[in-house]
Amino acid sequence: MSNPFPIPLNALRAIEIVARRGALAPAAEELGVTIGAVSQHLRRAEERLGMELFTRTPQGLRPLPALAQVLPQLSAGFSQLQEGLASLTGAHEGVLNVTVGSVFASRWLIWRVHRFSALHPGLEMRLTVTGTMLDLSRPDIDCGIRYGDGTWPGITASLIGGQDFQPVCAPALRERLKQPADLANVPVIADQTSMLDWPAWLAAAGLDPKMQLLGPVYSDASLAFDAAISGQGVLLAADMMTADAVSDGRLLRPFGLPLRGRRGYFLALAKGRREPKKLKLFRDWLAEEVPASAGGYVQQGIGLPPPLPGP
Repeated sequence: MSNPFPIPLNALRAIEIVARRGALAPAAEELGVTIGAVSQHLRRAEERLGMELFTRTPQGLRPLPALAQVLPQLSAGFSQLQEGLASLTGAHEGVLNVTVGSVFASRWLIWRVHRFSALHPGLEMRLTVTGTMLDLSRPDIDCGIRYGDGTWPGITASLIGGQDFQPVCAPALRERLKQPADLANVPVIADQTSMLDWPAWLAAAGLDPKMQLLGPVYSDASLAFDAAISGQGVLLAADMMTADAVSDGRLLRPFGLPLRGRRGYFLALAKGRREPKKLKLFRDWLAEEVPASAGGYVQQGIGLPPPLPGP
């Protein structure tokens, strides 16, 4: 009888990780072996199959067409194995592991986790807060919240909110901002990590999109928010992230001109991965909690102005 698995399972796993991540090191770390051992797995697998699986490029190892074609099946298969083992042992059913960025965690989620916990007292949420886009197929991560356009390789993503954005500032700057053109006369905070589009907002507000904006520069989004709250300048930010600070008066929206962009916050999970009950509970909670927290205008009793047309 022929062997249905001519390649050892560890070697298959190494092939899948390297094909997805483009390097030997992530596979070595996940499998708990050396990079040399991963390299040997790949070499021996190619010998047994009688074909090359990877090509080296300046961007790293890339799967050749035959491997690229079956990669989704390999990834889905390993995800199902992980889920099957977890179901068999009952492991992690009471823990939801979520990876999030620092702004989403500190400006929105951390203030609402207690409400999720109150609704589901038997389910503990554990947050991994990082600016790095972690591999969502890892067994210790159930899902992630990512900001972008919703298209990431090997990821299923569903929009949860955060598409509207506009300038915000501390109350102390309000008198200097009568109209959008006044941005030329006040400090404007540059968040180097932001994907929000100042030129698009300026153009939608009737200004030159190349208008020069000067002010302090930050390479950390949370610090940029704190700088705005402390009165250091005007910050371009998603309405969803500033809603609480606007509601309690730490920030205000001087022009009331939101722009709907193409990016937003997405609930993301690895393609092919089963969605357990705990993840469905989190998805349903987000669907209720995000609209309830939107805007900041509602909490202040101010009518929401019509949004500017999108770019």
